[in-house]
Amino acid sequence: MGKSRLALCMIIGVISICMTEIAGTNKGFSISMYTVTSKSISVRWSRVPGIHSVKVTATPKTVPGTPVFVQFNGATIIGSIVSLNPSTSYTVNVEAIDSLGNMLASSEIEQRTAPDVPSIDQAYSKQSSSITVEWTAVPGATGYTLRAKDGKSIIETTVTDSPGTIRNLDPATQYMISLMSVNAGGRSQPSLPKKAKTVLAAPLLSSSSPSNDSIVMTWEPVYMAVEYTLSLMRADGVGSRLKVNTSQTTMTFSGLDSGIAYSIKANAWDSSHTQGDDFSVTQITRPAVLSSVKLTMISRSLGVDVSWSLVEGAEIYTVLGSSRLNCTSVFSSCTISPLECGNNYSVIVVASNKAGPSSPSEPANFLTVPCAPQGIRIEEVNPGNLTVSWSTVPLGEYYIVYVKRDDGLEVFCNTSQSTCDYQFQCGFTYFITVFAYNTAGQSPLGSVLNYTTAPCCPADIKPAFVSSDTLEITWSPVRGAEVYETRAGDGTSVIHCNDTATVCALSALKCNTRYSVIVSSCSEIRGCNTSCVAHYVMTAPCSPQIKVTEVTPFTFNVSWSSDNKKANYTVLIRGGVSLEAESRTHRSSGNFWVVFSNLPCGSTFYVSAIATSPEGESLPSYTVPLETAPCCPQNLTVTQVTQAMTNVSWSVGQGAQSYVTMLESLRGEAKCHTLQSHCLLGCITCGTNYTVSLQSISDTGLTSVCMYQGYSSSACCPSSVKLYRLANNAIRVYWRAIGGSHNYTADLYGSNANYTCTPSPGSNSCDISEVSCGDVYTVVVSPMSSNGSKVTFCPRKVYSVSCSGSNVGMVIYRGKRSVE
Repeated sequence: MGKSRLALCMIIGVISICMTEIAGTNKGFSISMYTVTSKSISVRWSRVPGIHSVKVTATPKTVPGTPVFVQFNGATIIGSIVSLNPSTSYTVNVEAIDSLGNMLASSEIEQRTAPDVPSIDQAYSKQSSSITVEWTAVPGATGYTLRAKDGKSIIETTVTDSPGTIRNLDPATQYMISLMSVNAGGRSQPSLPKKAKTVLAAPLLSSSSPSNDSIVMTWEPVYMAVEYTLSLMRADGVGSRLKVNTSQTTMTFSGLDSGIAYSIKANAWDSSHTQGDDFSVTQITRPAVLSSVKLTMISRSLGVDVSWSLVEGAEIYTVLGSSRLNCTSVFSSCTISPLECGNNYSVIVVASNKAGPSSPSEPANFLTVPCAPQGIRIEEVNPGNLTVSWSTVPLGEYYIVYVKRDDGLEVFCNTSQSTCDYQFQCGFTYFITVFAYNTAGQSPLGSVLNYTTAPCCPADIKPAFVSSDTLEITWSPVRGAEVYETRAGDGTSVIHCNDTATVCALSALKCNTRYSVIVSSCSEIRGCNTSCVAHYVMTAPCSPQIKVTEVTPFTFNVSWSSDNKKANYTVLIRGGVSLEAESRTHRSSGNFWVVFSNLPCGSTFYVSAIATSPEGESLPSYTVPLETAPCCPQNLTVTQVTQAMTNVSWSVGQGAQSYVTMLESLRGEAKCHTLQSHCLLGCITCGTNYTVSLQSISDTGLTSVCMYQGYSSSACCPSSVKLYRLANNAIRVYWRAIGGSHNYTADLYGSNANYTCTPSPGSNSCDISEVSCGDVYTVVVSPMSSNGSKVTFCPRKVYSVSCSGSNVGMVIYRGKRSVE
């Protein structure tokens, strides 16, 4: 689709189809600028299918010239055209060509080349943060870009013409400076670089004026500086300039005028003696010292007027008085007020400006009247004698104390001390005023002390006991008393009674105690009179604290302790039947006791005691119960029930609730505890002698041990009881005796007949004749007791006796039979 296709379209006049073909040719093909320099233009294009090569043509637009083109292969997307003229507008056309040389697509763009590369004439630094560059103007340039590079950073700035300054640089640093010209098309290549170094930074000055004729300058060391130059001159231009050089970082200018502003400039020098940046400050010296300070007294409340002569450079004046009394003014006077009493004021005046205060003026002094005395105290050393004291005041030379009584009587005391003594009477109110004096006059009125003396002590005090622990006291009324306080103390505690009446009852007093009784008169203002005389009374004896101790089950000791040597004691015991008791009182070192003996068993008594002395009778002691041990039963019977069990029974013992019965032998013991009057004891050994005892126990745990006549258990039943057949219808009963030699009886009980045989003592068998055969017999062998009775609880065995003809045949054991 080249020019032939376009010509064909024009020939046949199908304009619309032609436009469609052109649009189809450029579809998807675009170009854009890449870079521009003074003599080159670089463009970028997009790829199209079938592309073989790309032709880039640059044609001058505003001036005559030959087009310049360059052809690239189809794989390239960026191309540059060089050897162009600086600051010239070009039309850049890019054509995509296939392998047959046909144009697949094309596009164009207009671009102006950058101005020509400038040349730096010179680069220099006058300030520590900037470098100035000078150059020859470049035709077609609308601006310039300055670039400074120090190896670690690049700083650029844009200017319109020469000279140009690049700023924000580091002091005392060497930079490579380059320059680029700029127009609408772009900027040129950098010029050849030039070296330039920034000058030293300026010293950052700090100034102060320590006195009214000096200024002190200080600064931090400047990097790479070897010397500093400072110049000083009055800011108003009067006088000459003072210039000094130093290698230090401080400088003091002295001999200056007071209150004058000075301008100080400083700069640093490097080792090549290149002057660095400069820095200036203005500092004023402090004002001169004021003279001719005058004081004019107005009044104590309005104060004192302070005046002075104005000095050069002062902005404000401060009057400083002792006791923090001060004022400030921008004029030549001010008033300090209010004045304080008792002061010898010292006043100085200080002039101040921005540099600080001047030295103080010579002090001026004046004296005020003393202050009213404080801390007035009245101390009653003894009844009727009072001492008035106060705190001394500064500048007080002497004091006058005025004392006026509420009935109109007035006295005074003149002294240079801080105390005065007076004779006072009880029951009056006094008004005390103290004034201080010096050459300036009398102190102002201070506190008026209102002092009321204590009421007079009551008279005609009459104490009397109305009961063992209650004391009634009466007295006569006295002047100044509004209420009466009665106190009774025993050294460890105090009982109080307050009343407006002239009688008081003190109750709950401790027994057997000596009390100090004081009746004091009191008023609301003054309180109570503490100088009243004590009266002493003794209370009745204490109730005895009795203790009952058992000596024997029927003898008791009742004891108590007391330290009242005057007391007599009565011990009462009640209860019981037919009481016979000893009641004689014994005493040993404050301990008392009474012995009651032969008291009946099983009885309860109640014991109490009472003490009597000249002071009265005590309350009865607490009643203490006394209980004797329960009585032993009069009768006790032991009956054997089985070979190993007995029944013990007894009569009731007075005062006993339970009983413990015990049978003891060398072979062991049997015991039971019961509420009844009998019990069964097991584990009895046959043929054994036992000791019989019984413990009778009350409901409080008191115990009586009762011993009774010994008891012998029955002989032991024999073992291995057997029947043997004998001739002539006789049968032998055999057994094995247990527990020694006893008399035995053998019994055979049959359905037709019963048989009994009694062997001689020491035998273990006996024969029974004419026994009927063909019967079943129950056999029992029983030992005989000492009284001749037969033991009834021995075991029984059953045998069958058969017949052989008319005689006894086989004897067969059939087993045991329980006791009936």
